[in-house]
Amino acid sequence: MRKLDTHALEIFVAVAQCLNFRQAAEQLHMTQPPLSRAVRQLEERLGTRLFERDTQHVALTPAAAELLPRALRILALLEQAEQALQTRQPATRLRLGMTSSMESDLFRAFTDGVTAAIDGAALDTVFDASPRLVARLRARRLDAAIIALPTKTFDLPVLQLGKQPTLVALASRHPLAKRRSLSLADLQDQPVYWFERARQPAFFDHSHAVFRRHGFAPRFLLEPHDHHVLLSDVAAGKGMALLPASFAAISRGGVSYRKLKEGDELAAGLGLIVADGHPAAAVLRRLAAETLG
Repeated sequence: MRKLDTHALEIFVAVAQCLNFRQAAEQLHMTQPPLSRAVRQLEERLGTRLFERDTQHVALTPAAAELLPRALRILALLEQAEQALQTRQPATRLRLGMTSSMESDLFRAFTDGVTAAIDGAALDTVFDASPRLVARLRARRLDAAIIALPTKTFDLPVLQLGKQPTLVALASRHPLAKRRSLSLADLQDQPVYWFERARQPAFFDHSHAVFRRHGFAPRFLLEPHDHHVLLSDVAAGKGMALLPASFAAISRGGVSYRKLKEGDELAAGLGLIVADGHPAAAVLRRLAAETLG
């Protein structure tokens, strides 16, 4: 039985490159305790220590320093072999992720273009929060994804596309709906729907930095995950919502959309990430830039 396999090499390389067990676990999309156990088991199988570690530092042992370049070459060869097989086969199934932070019709021109450009491809689309899309792509459960920015993407390169300024959705009968545009100060005394941080941590933190800059601290209501439920609550006058401009395409009785003075500061960007070496990468990047740039 071999003492090394690709899973063990991937774990070893992640720790060796990060020199931080927490960061390596995050990169591998796993928790730290099983990562530490896997490293200990690998060291036991090999009969040698790979890392010198204490509560402050992680360092490579001489054995690990000798193993690292070989492990990188092995993983690179496996990746090249997979890519060679991919390029010999037609793309029959393309798995695309789309951020649920934007209104779905925003992506129609992009997906239609992909279907037309990649003849015979079956397009599987999934809508989800951007951090989960990144995790799926890193786990090779997606081929590409359009995500909202800012989002932590680890080592994945991102093609930055256009931005969606934030607007205000409010009940049409609300007195503030008589104005053509609003500011955060106008909403200070209003209940405002807002999403939980776990759905989009980076954008949540960015937005709250803007809120603090403008002294904006209203009574926040937990935003429903379903945008149609959210707009129904807005129409009923339960609260206002701050949404990307793409949502103005949803015509909902009793809901009015107004420009927000600070909308550009709170703008959500769009970005495309594609699995490394995917044969449709060039087409996806061109179409994303043309339709979402």
